Amino acid sequence: MAIRGVLFDVDGTLFDYAASEEAGLLAHLAAEPLDGFRSPADALARWREVTAEEYGRFLAGELSLYEQQQVRVRRFLGRPGLSGQDALAWYGRYAMRRDLLGVAFDDAAPVLRRLAPHYRLGVVSNAGAEAQRHKLSCVGLLSYLGGAFVCCDEHGAAKPAASIFRAGCAELGVPPHQVAYVGDDYPVDALGARDAGLRAYWVRRDPGAPDTPPADGIHVLRTLHDLPAALRT
Repeated sequence: MAIRGVLFDVDGTLFDYAASEEAGLLAHLAAEPLDGFRSPADALARWREVTAEEYGRFLAGELSLYEQQQVRVRRFLGRPGLSGQDALAWYGRYAMRRDLLGVAFDDAAPVLRRLAPHYRLGVVSNAGAEAQRHKLSCVGLLSYLGGAFVCCDEHGAAKPAASIFRAGCAELGVPPHQVAYVGDDYPVDALGARDAGLRAYWVRRDPGAPDTPPADGIHVLRTLHDLPAALRT
């Protein structure tokens, strides 16, 4: 059955989150200096360590999206008693700098431009809808993705839950078996989409990553430039 719609993950797939995170955090720390770190690189490493742990708890259902942001800030600042309001305000200022300094991957805009006349395009993301819209707008990609925009804060469940993928398909107006999902996180994006009945495309940008064969039903992309041809096979 021919593919009629394509849903995308955002961070690590269209938006270069790693580069944007680094630029945003370093700019934030320049504006709001902190003691306790030997160097900016040390601060960045600690931020990423805390993020990986607490975002993992969010994916496991232990924390809400905004609770994990609060915990990340408290741990990073070393201020366990910081109020939720103040923690979210600090995170919001960081995120504003991250998004303003953010960049899309070089292959994102050209491929979305090629796909837009032929497919319904949209987003399914494990982040806040307002934040993701702002981020994609800053890098010039939002206009391509109007077919669906489903994020976990509004949907009430996060990937890899089947319901959030199927909600994206419903917004596209296309049944899951005629929708491709494109993402960089193997268990969350690729396996989650496949198990929800979509055609799953796993973006493996790291040339040094082990060339481990994916599970049945997972299509591998080394670049988004490979996607248009892959959708036709």
